[in-house]
Amino acid sequence: MTGSNKPAFRMLLLIATPKLVNKGAELFREGEVPIQHIFHAQGTASSEIMDMLGLGGVEKNILMSMLPRLFADKMLKKLQKTLHLGMPNSGIAFTIPMSSGSAQIVKMVEVLQTGDEQTRSERDETDMAESEFSMIMAIVNQGFSEEVMDAAKPVGAAGGTVFHSRRAGNEDKLKFWGISVQAEREIVLILARKEDKLNIMQAIGRKCGINSKAQGLILSLPVDGTAGMD
Repeated sequence: MTGSNKPAFRMLLLIATPKLVNKGAELFREGEVPIQHIFHAQGTASSEIMDMLGLGGVEKNILMSMLPRLFADKMLKKLQKTLHLGMPNSGIAFTIPMSSGSAQIVKMVEVLQTGDEQTRSERDETDMAESEFSMIMAIVNQGFSEEVMDAAKPVGAAGGTVFHSRRAGNEDKLKFWGISVQAEREIVLILARKEDKLNIMQAIGRKCGINSKAQGLILSLPVDGTAGMD
């Protein structure tokens, strides 16, 4: 759905306090962004990181939306400027490349694409340059998010964000592969530097992999823009 005449899409995620996420949602509404979702989560960062970024063990919300690439870049800049991302008690925002979406969703978000080349030239080289981060996602049984972070921190993870989910997989297929996981699951998101990604994933896999009590599944996604990170 994203040929040469189609905009490239990004999933934009803002992880911050509920108050700041609400402000971010208002910015999205002012920009007439048609699709946005808010999830409740919990921070897992160390006290040092909490002091620096406000990403510690306190209530967090996640704001998620699908946007054309250039519009997503503009929203990252606006979120950082308005919410002071990277400052104490704030949060972080980042974008993940997407290949496409359902036809209706694509039509809804394509109207945000201005096609204005000046927008591209006005991108802040410091904030919007190609990111050196990846997003690691660890899906584990409920109650094992702390073990995930215990494994990840010694090899480079500064902190993470946890939210709860419920498995909806095919039970017969899981049994075929010798997998029987709890219905209630926790998802741990870790924004990691590229050079630390493999070590973090391997450390989580050794302690919380599919053959452990955590029965974890670990994957990573590319991040191409960040706000609120050094």
